[in-house]
Amino acid sequence: MRAVVRRAGKLICDTIDELDPGPGQVRVKTLSCGICGSDLHALHFLENMVEAGRRSGGGGDLNPAADIVFGHEFCAEVLENGPGASRFKPGTRVVSMPVNMSPTSFDAVGYSNRYPGGFAERMILTDALLLEVPNGLSTDHAALTEPMAVGAHAVASAALDKNSVSLVLGCGPVGLAVIAALKVRGHGPIIAADFSPRRRAAAEAMGADIIVDPAETGPHTKWSELGVPTTAEGMRAALFGGIQYGRPVVFECVGAPGVLQSVMEGCPPKAQIIVAGVCMEADRIEPSLAINKQLDLRFVLGYTPEEFGQTLFQIAEGKIPVEPLITSKVGLDGVAQAFVDLGNPESNVKILVDPSL
Repeated sequence: MRAVVRRAGKLICDTIDELDPGPGQVRVKTLSCGICGSDLHALHFLENMVEAGRRSGGGGDLNPAADIVFGHEFCAEVLENGPGASRFKPGTRVVSMPVNMSPTSFDAVGYSNRYPGGFAERMILTDALLLEVPNGLSTDHAALTEPMAVGAHAVASAALDKNSVSLVLGCGPVGLAVIAALKVRGHGPIIAADFSPRRRAAAEAMGADIIVDPAETGPHTKWSELGVPTTAEGMRAALFGGIQYGRPVVFECVGAPGVLQSVMEGCPPKAQIIVAGVCMEADRIEPSLAINKQLDLRFVLGYTPEEFGQTLFQIAEGKIPVEPLITSKVGLDGVAQAFVDLGNPESNVKILVDPSL
C-alpha cells in the first residue's frame, strides 16, 4: 500500500508492506488525517523526542533511524475485523485514540516502527478503543477530535474559577483547541495573542473575546483592564477591599525558548501557567520570579479516554467549531510540501491528508 514514510529525516511517498489485523485489532481505511505540530517537530527532532521520552521514564522501542509513518489525528473506515474484534461492521466510520495495544506491546499510532499511522492508505487499530463517528458529522471534522482533545485536557488541568480570566499565548492548533475548550465550558473572558493575522482571525472565530497582536500591544497589559491585579500591592488592596476576582490562568501554547520566562515576568501574581507548547530545546527560567509571585506552573500532555470521547460528541453537537482550523487538504504526494507550508503561519492553520486524493 502507499504511505508517506519518514526515512533518514525526509518524507518519502513509497509503497510499504501491509499488516494483517491480529487478535482484537481491525484493519481500517484512512479517510482523513491531520498534520500535527508534533509531526513537524518529529521530522527533524525525532531523536531528541525519543531521548527525552526515555529520560522522563517512558518506555517503548521506537527506533528513529528506522522507517516511520506519521499520522495520529484521523478518521477511518472499518474494512476488516481481526480475531475477537466484532464491535463495528465494515463500512463504519471511526476515530480512535492513537494507541495500539496487545498482550506484548504498546505502540503509539503514528510514532511506531511496527504500525503505520494515518499518512498511509490503511492502518491497524485496536478494536476496544474505536469510537463510531456520530451520524451526520463530516469525516474531516471527526478527524480533528484528537487535536481538540488536547485542548480539553489542558483546560481540565487548569485551576479555573468561575470568574477567571484566561490568556492563550499562541493561536496555532493547540491554542485554538484551548480556546474552544474554554468556551464550551463557559469560561471567560478569553484573551488570545499571536503575531499571525491569520491565526488571530481563527482565534476570534473559535470564540476568543479579546484579540491581541503582540507586535503592537503586550498581551499582559489586558489583565488590569479586566480587573485582575497585576502587582503584589494591587493584590493586597483587592484582598483587604473585599474585591473578588478569579484566578488568572495563562495557557502557553507556543513552545519556544524564552516564552516561559517571558510569561513568568508578565503574568499577575498567583497566576497559574499551563504549559501546553512543546519546547524542543533547553530553556532557561528564573525560579525566583515564580517564588516571588507565587506562580503555579503545570505541564500537560495528551488527554484521557473520557476527554477524547467527550470531545468527539461536542464536535458532533456543534459545541466545538472546527471549521476555522481547516485551511487545505492534500493527498499523500503532497504531504512533504505540506510540512514546508505549515512552517508559514500565514499560509495554513491545519492541513488534512486524504490518501484517496
